[in-house]
Amino acid sequence: MGQWLSWIKSNEKELLMILDNLAKKAVETSEAIVVLFSDLSNEEQVKIIHKLETEADVLTRDIFSELNKTFITPLDREDMQRIASKIDDVIDFMDGIAARVYSYKITETPPYAKEIAEQLVLATKEVEYMISKLQRIKNPQDMINHCRNTSDIEHVVDDLYREAIKELFESDDAIKIIKLKDIYETMETASDRCVDVADVIEDIVLKYT
Repeated sequence: MGQWLSWIKSNEKELLMILDNLAKKAVETSEAIVVLFSDLSNEEQVKIIHKLETEADVLTRDIFSELNKTFITPLDREDMQRIASKIDDVIDFMDGIAARVYSYKITETPPYAKEIAEQLVLATKEVEYMISKLQRIKNPQDMINHCRNTSDIEHVVDDLYREAIKELFESDDAIKIIKLKDIYETMETASDRCVDVADVIEDIVLKYT
């Protein structure tokens, strides 16, 4: 028997649908980052990523608008706002990765960048899965497991980030160090924000099931 979260009413399904679309947008953006690092000569990819970020902003505004006209207790509204804001952050930081690659004129894929991008795809897919299950939580433990998966992915990203920075500082090219360190940090922050989403979802699961 599936458990309904107390705030899910028929008129609020629209809200979860928009939230699910936002999570899907995060997956699309992360996959676009992998494509970017597969061929840095394709500048069109930066525009594609920025377009996804703009579309995500519209969805985020729609969520906040929907929350303002839907009766939900303040704490529940806060949970939903946190989820929407953090997913939007994930996409903003991924757009920031692409923008930095373009503005810094990076022509060769930095070591570990594609691997980190592939981990971001896994993390955003975890987020999208959890969002898709919010309307009816049939198996709370499954949700908790996916929250933990997101943390595990973040640990992998941290390890890759540390290796990337370690190798980077073996270079004596100060400009290159500044540029790539900024890109790596932005990727690592995007991963952190996925964990932030998972943390809010874990709170919701523990609260309502």
